[in-house]
Amino acid sequence: MTPPPAGTSPRIEVGPGVWVALAPTSQDTPLTLFTTAADRSTARQLPAQRRTDRLRARGLLRALLRDRFPAAACADIGYMPSGRPVLLGHPRLGISVSHVADACAVGVALDRAVGVDVQSPPQDVSDQLLRWSVPTRRNQLAALPPADRAREFTWMWTVKEACGKATGTGLAGPAFSLDVPPGGRAGSWGDYRWVSLRHQSPIPLTCAFSSTERGTPQ
Repeated sequence: MTPPPAGTSPRIEVGPGVWVALAPTSQDTPLTLFTTAADRSTARQLPAQRRTDRLRARGLLRALLRDRFPAAACADIGYMPSGRPVLLGHPRLGISVSHVADACAVGVALDRAVGVDVQSPPQDVSDQLLRWSVPTRRNQLAALPPADRAREFTWMWTVKEACGKATGTGLAGPAFSLDVPPGGRAGSWGDYRWVSLRHQSPIPLTCAFSSTERGTPQ
């Protein structure tokens, strides 16, 4: 088993065969050392910041694969019509990637669909935003001090995003209407489970995955 790159979180198993890793961008971690030539080639066409974000996330994904599923560590990455990334030639492995200015996170799952989302809390969460995005929890969040409201809202939002990624429909699908309780650490939604890593991550981070085993289609 290879050790995590410096500055990354431990590999966290949030469900059977479902692994998540997080890396802060504040530390100059050598994640690009894990990228493949294909990763670097496709990233060259991107603007500088997007290229950096892409390579950090790809490097973290490759490091997690090397640690838990080494046979797939160098597999090419493709995309389904929905935008969901897939490991070509490894249909049993589901993957997901998320990045913001502060961090990048990745998830890998064996025989399950998976989605991860990491978010930085905004400076402010308006009442209008609460009415639009979490109407059933609006009053609970509005009662919190502004900084706590922004952070709690972000944790709840990562659940919606992660579930949307796991289903492949994004927030344009039913995940947008998911009712997430403030302070929630884990829950179920149809055939999916979600886990918010409140005790493992300094930044809001949630992983969602299918609760029944199944292959991830290519």
